[in-house]
Amino acid sequence: MVGNNVSHANNKTKKRSLPNLRRIKIKLEDGTSVRVRVAASTLRTMRKKS
Repeated sequence: MVGNNVSHANNKTKKRSLPNLRRIKIKLEDGTSVRVRVAASTLRTMRKKS
């Protein structure tokens, strides 16, 4: 996501915010596990649903 930092003097400089990615291990139904990079907000939702 991209936006602007706006100073008191109304100078605009580009700012970007990156997702908060985490590496987690997920167990699949067949017993194997897979490492996945997931955003922290998604991880929170997954924990809420399970």
